[in-house]
Amino acid sequence: MTSQPAPVFDQLLLRDPHRRYNALRDEAPVHHIRTPDGAPAWLVTRYDDVRAAFTDPRLSVDKRLSSTDGEHGSSLPPELDAHLLNRDPPDHTRLRRLAAAAFTPRRVADLRPAVERIVSTLLDGLVGHDQAELIGSLASPLPLQVMQELLGLPTQTSVDFRRWTNTLLSADANQPAQSRSAMANMRRFLVEQLAHKRARPGDDLLTGLLAAREDDDRLTDDELVAMLFLLMFAGYDNTAALIGNVVHALLTNTELPAAVRTGSLALDELVDGVLRWNPSFPLAVRRFAREPITIAGQTIPAGDRIWLCLASANRDPAQFTAPDTLGTTGMRRPHLSFGHGIHYCLGAPLARLQTTVAVTILLDRFPGIRLAVPAHDIRWRESFRLRGLVALPVFL
Repeated sequence: MTSQPAPVFDQLLLRDPHRRYNALRDEAPVHHIRTPDGAPAWLVTRYDDVRAAFTDPRLSVDKRLSSTDGEHGSSLPPELDAHLLNRDPPDHTRLRRLAAAAFTPRRVADLRPAVERIVSTLLDGLVGHDQAELIGSLASPLPLQVMQELLGLPTQTSVDFRRWTNTLLSADANQPAQSRSAMANMRRFLVEQLAHKRARPGDDLLTGLLAAREDDDRLTDDELVAMLFLLMFAGYDNTAALIGNVVHALLTNTELPAAVRTGSLALDELVDGVLRWNPSFPLAVRRFAREPITIAGQTIPAGDRIWLCLASANRDPAQFTAPDTLGTTGMRRPHLSFGHGIHYCLGAPLARLQTTVAVTILLDRFPGIRLAVPAHDIRWRESFRLRGLVALPVFL
């Protein structure tokens, strides 16, 4: 008999997710749970099981396999749903190949001067002030401005897209009308941008996606809208949270700033360390069992939803020594925060670039930066899907 799903996603988890996930992992490798949207699911907590699940062909990201008949599969409308994270091969292979043709490593590398310029301009606004709030002044506006640069979008995008994204990531389960409105506004905006770019192509990723083709294959309009949604949604919030989390780690771990300034700890290593220790996205995209599957001795019925817990796997003591400590060494440990296998995050290089540039220039411009409030007064966003700060007040 299958156990009744437990209500894991509660205020205890919101207040201290790492302690809660650690306790769940110590108790069992797989838990039958109830997700925030009310659906039953299985939570996989240990590193080896999570890593193996990423490449297990018996698991699908296609919500059409859900045993709940779509009731809890996804709140996204179909026109925002046809993206890489909701498709299996061969559809995923095709979509990723076409996206990768436009979203090349060269295009990301060429963005470095623009990222440096945007960061410098944002920090110029803090000069002459004794205090600042870094989420609103740096971590949030940077990825949206970089995305505007990358895609060739109008500059007024930032505020609206930030508001829509915050609505979708809220832990408040009682706002379906606001979520539907945010998604409708997002879709309308993206359709308008596609029409504008078709009429006025430029040297940007959106023009590249419109032109991307292999033989006679190209992205459909729905696929383009969904691809843009994924790039902006994941590219904005994940990166904004990562930047905040890295700066927070620097300012709350006394050995780290000196190690970075002396060069004994490279910033890209620190970013990897924080990705493991405090990932912005604690849970991977849900999977569905194509057939009955056994994970760590637990049989999961076909069609059931499975969540891979990145935050728990990244602190598994069977994989990492002193997993709850960030430290100054061993940062390049094999975390799973960007996924693994065919669904490894396409935007990972861009997120790393923005974070390392932002923190490098921040420390250079304000070498005496420190927290302006006690560490225990720092507030985290109330979201089960995102681990990011509400605000990060500092003395400059």
